[in-house]
Order: sequence, then C-alpha cells, then structure tokens
Amino acid sequence: MTSDSGESPLVRISPLRRWGAVAGAVAVVLLLDQLSKSWALRRLLDGEIIDLLPTLSLRLTFNTGMAFSKGSAAGPLIGLVAIVIATVLVLVARRVTSVLQLALIGVVIGGALGNVIDRLTRVGEIGATGTGFMSGAVVDFIDVSWWAVFNVADAAIVVGGLALALTGLRTEAAAEPEPEPEPEPAAESDAIATSRTDDSSDHDE
Repeated sequence: MTSDSGESPLVRISPLRRWGAVAGAVAVVLLLDQLSKSWALRRLLDGEIIDLLPTLSLRLTFNTGMAFSKGSAAGPLIGLVAIVIATVLVLVARRVTSVLQLALIGVVIGGALGNVIDRLTRVGEIGATGTGFMSGAVVDFIDVSWWAVFNVADAAIVVGGLALALTGLRTEAAAEPEPEPEPEPAAESDAIATSRTDDSSDHDE
C-alpha cells in the first residue's frame, strides 16, 4: 500500500516486538553458550577428547585472548571492545524494522556477552592468567581441526554477523527505486509544437 504521493509509507514496529526479538535471541545464545561451557567443564576437564566426525571433535581449552584463541592475554581489552560493540548494536537496533535483522543483532550481542561473562566470572580460575579485571579465561571446546578451538559464543558472532550483512545487502538492494523514464528531448518537443502551430496558421488562412 502506498500513499497518495506515490512514496512507500514508513514501516513501523512496536517496541515490544523490536526489543523482544533482540532480547529473545540474546537469551537463547547466552543459554546455549553457558550450558555448553558448563557441560564441557564437567565432561572434558580431565583431558578427554570426544571425536564426532573426522574433522570435528570436542576438547577443552582455555582462551585469555579474543575469539578463536587469538590475542592471548588481551582479555580485558577484548572484553571492553565486546561491550562497546554490543552497545553500538543496541543503538543500531533502534532504527531497524526487520524482525529477522533484529534477531540476528541479538545473536551477535549474545555471542559477545557470552565470552564477556567468562572473562568476568572466571577470574582466578583454571586457565586464567591473573586476577585482574576481566582476566578470566574463556572456555573453548569445539575443535574442527583446521581452525582454532572455539565455542558457541564465537560461532554466534561469526554466523550472526555474516547473516546480518547478507540480509542487510538484500534489503538495501530491494529498496533501490526503479529508474525513472528519461524525459522527452526538448528539441523534439519544440519541433512538434512548432509543427502544430504552423498547421493551425494554415487552417486560419
């Protein structure tokens, strides 16, 4: 449905639906992340490795750096960056009208906060390199052999971010207006008008 002026009406979404989509996705990711990490700590702490596929196994490691075991000992800085990113995404969500994109924003926020929780609550525990702010070690346990060991939060950040980028591109492409028809050249219009004037003059005579 369009307005009388031919422009598409502003798409609106209720605050409940908007923040429900974001918060629901955040909650699901955090729940899956923390429960899976708790299971890994109980089952794999003794060094056990569970082979699921030729290139997929479960083994416990601890990471004090960024996602995928990169940037060792940079936990406090990475944790603060994750909080900043989550805050920016919340601000972005205020202007998004797609429920799917809002859910994907929640997935990325949940992944970022999942690892922040480890850094805050596991200070001084196994794998940690100190007792300072956000010095706790992130629990990783998913090993695909050809990449660093990671966890559910890491996967949520990457998959959610890529899906958000793809849906954003698709939305932008769909929103592009159709090209307007080119106006009739002025010279041709003047010639037609002149011809009509001459015809009228002939009739008058």
